[in-house]
Amino acid sequence: MTTMPDQPSSYWYVDEDARSTSVMEALRSYRAAEVAMRRRTQQSMDMGENELLVLRFLARARLRGDAVTPVTLSRYLGITSASTTALLDRLERSGHITRAPNPADRRSVLISSSEHSDREVRQTLSGMHDRMMAVVREMDTEQRDTVIRFLDAMRIAVDHIDA
Repeated sequence: MTTMPDQPSSYWYVDEDARSTSVMEALRSYRAAEVAMRRRTQQSMDMGENELLVLRFLARARLRGDAVTPVTLSRYLGITSASTTALLDRLERSGHITRAPNPADRRSVLISSSEHSDREVRQTLSGMHDRMMAVVREMDTEQRDTVIRFLDAMRIAVDHIDA
């Protein structure tokens, strides 16, 4: 069992290396800011987390040219097909998605974001995306590569579930 130090630590675990702790603090601060941004976006667009995740997923799928079915979304979100249907019904009623017959499988439908949805997401998030891209554009190639390696390694670290 790990004991907490007598002196306050800026992070929940003890680390003798202040540089490592400062990186973890910066990462935690960024994550908190991103969570707050998502909350503001949800309020602005009057949507829940899963609705926004679906719209983001659909936007990426369109860029890749991927077809999206309700089953695809159920798996991505980790929710039941009934919950997915209810979520898609809400998004369709609000004009954010469209459903169309799947030409590859007549028992299925394809889900796409609507032009209204794409426009609303761009209006809501474009300023933030512009500011973020400005930060990245100021980095040189070596800095970008370092950040990408770091974020990939952190993603792998948090994707692992301890038994």
